[in-house]
Amino acid sequence: MTAFDFRPTLNDPDDDPYLWLEDVEGERALDWTASQSARTLKHCGGARFERDRAALTMIFDRFDRIPAITRRGQYLYNFWRDAGNPRGLWRRTTLAAYMKADPQWELLLDLDALAASDGKDWIWGGASIEPQRREKAVLRLSRGGSDAVVHREFDLRSRSIVADGFNLPEAKGFIDWLDPDTLLLSSALGDGMVTRSGFARTVRLWKRGADPLTAPAIFETGCSESLGVSGHVDRTAESERLWFIENTGFFEQIVRTGDKSGPKIEIDFPRDAWWGVFGDWLAVKPGKPWTVGGTTYAPDVLIGISLSSFIAGERGFVTLFEPGDRRSLQSFFWNDGKLIISYLANLVPRFEAFTPGRQEWTRRALDTVPAEGTVHLWSLDAEDHETNGEILVSAQDPITPPQLLLFDLNAAPPLGKPVILKLNPENFDASRLTVTRHEAVSIDGEMIPYTQVGPADGKGDAPVHLTAYGGFGISLLPSYNSALGKLWLERGGTCVVANIRGGGEFGTRWHDAGRRQGKRLAHDDFAAVAADLVRRGITLPRRIAAEGGSNGGLLIANMLTRYPERFGALFCTVPLIDMRRYTRLLGASGIDEYGDPDKPADWTFLKEISAYHAAAPGQPYPPILLATTKRDDRVHPGHARKMAAKLQALGYPAYFYEPSAGGHSHGKDNRERAAFIALGNNFLRSAIGWHGDGVR
Repeated sequence: MTAFDFRPTLNDPDDDPYLWLEDVEGERALDWTASQSARTLKHCGGARFERDRAALTMIFDRFDRIPAITRRGQYLYNFWRDAGNPRGLWRRTTLAAYMKADPQWELLLDLDALAASDGKDWIWGGASIEPQRREKAVLRLSRGGSDAVVHREFDLRSRSIVADGFNLPEAKGFIDWLDPDTLLLSSALGDGMVTRSGFARTVRLWKRGADPLTAPAIFETGCSESLGVSGHVDRTAESERLWFIENTGFFEQIVRTGDKSGPKIEIDFPRDAWWGVFGDWLAVKPGKPWTVGGTTYAPDVLIGISLSSFIAGERGFVTLFEPGDRRSLQSFFWNDGKLIISYLANLVPRFEAFTPGRQEWTRRALDTVPAEGTVHLWSLDAEDHETNGEILVSAQDPITPPQLLLFDLNAAPPLGKPVILKLNPENFDASRLTVTRHEAVSIDGEMIPYTQVGPADGKGDAPVHLTAYGGFGISLLPSYNSALGKLWLERGGTCVVANIRGGGEFGTRWHDAGRRQGKRLAHDDFAAVAADLVRRGITLPRRIAAEGGSNGGLLIANMLTRYPERFGALFCTVPLIDMRRYTRLLGASGIDEYGDPDKPADWTFLKEISAYHAAAPGQPYPPILLATTKRDDRVHPGHARKMAAKLQALGYPAYFYEPSAGGHSHGKDNRERAAFIALGNNFLRSAIGWHGDGVR
């Protein structure tokens, strides 16, 4: 009889024989990850993998895909990767040129050339352009895709790094331009400058030529448990206005306003509120019931008021949006003094614009914007104070590629239709596919929506790819997924996206029901969808392949230990799994979502979702591939490493893969991303006994 090492267990969670795998750069750990990755590539590689990787790389590198844009001044800026420029090009053009079939781009930075000259594994993290003169920018450069970045000042005229400019060593954090010679620095760089969660604990005023480590702090958190602080310049105000944000939890913050000498006033609205300001107008969405001025506002109601009047003590809000059972606000933003809101009515997108006034706010339905599929709106201009009513619209559905449209809020009535700027190409054959919506009954009777894409003429044993997220109030809406379309749908498979609790599809109620002690319930929702696919005669349990990443990786790990009989294979990416030590593994910022394992009351429910401790021998666990990246500094690679090691020690068919770069994602360039996805899908298809070879 085989003697298994059960550790760690629920009864003895701190006896962990795999702590050495938490040493990200440790020689023993790296030897283990290298041998494990080689084993996985041998098992899942070969001709199919090479073919799939090549197909996806070609899709990701297509020259005719939509270039993402944002406007700063007269230019549209874009960061572009393709086969010849795997790290990417930072470039710009004009709106008139962009609207042409083949726009001409002005090259600003070749990141491949910079990485080669520096001898660094640079990955693009974005750029902040000084908004007054627009002659300088501060680049964010990541080593291998990590969240921690190096800041480098860049001269847009000479196209070169400013050697003695605003340059910072690697750290988590951000900057904002106060003026051409002054930055607001919210960085964890320096002794005593980092919070427990790894973020900045101060906002410093950094003058050109000064040492950032001795730059004066104009704001700092006084709470050791705060996640971090940040400072932002608000140029929509008539006079100098800075915002100072202290994140006391993932979903809570204290908001203060002031000037370059520091905060002066704490804004008296709920810590869990979403809010936005433009000029003298304030919009607020409380996350819990809020009684103010003799009126109680329900969670997710959107209300508006004059900011100066609110600071002076007035509480006469105007109600702009009221939620319903399946009617939930998804986002709002300001553009040219108008408030644009996006909401879902039973998962169908709707949009409205409000113009604020002293007596009332004028409402206008944006009913010429696409209202089917998955639709997102955002400002063309990066800076709020430069917005002029022009809004970008992205519209897609699971079998229709994205299109990018331009919509002008200030167009003369009647309300005009958006102008199509660009269309993404079709990347897979969708001619035989249908999209349908269904609902599964979860363990407590709640109806869980899911979207199914696949052939209409199934035989009851469809190869199904099932995914969900279910966390942090993030809505996971069905979209055009070129990779799954090519590797799964085009070959006759079926794909399903489940809207489990913990997400934001139905507002705060839906999120709260699936976090902390409700996280287990969110996992029950996913298992219910898998069961419903079988009940409806779509497939069989052994033909269901499930995938999830990050918080969704926690979901997949729990499917392994809690519902193994409902799945044929699992792909668990950049996952959170060890819920006993997750706060020590870069995860302290997740306490609001999951709970604190150091508190006995919280560990009572956390241990119910800690698959690392629950895994035991003799169970019908399906094959699983756990994948992470060495440079992930958001969710520690130790989670996936340790889970794979324990499962293998228990005798299960568990595989592990860890590329050296990629951060909290699937790779640092299109080819690495294609390899990660192709490897996972090849594993899933093989494990459920289906490759789709020869199908279309």
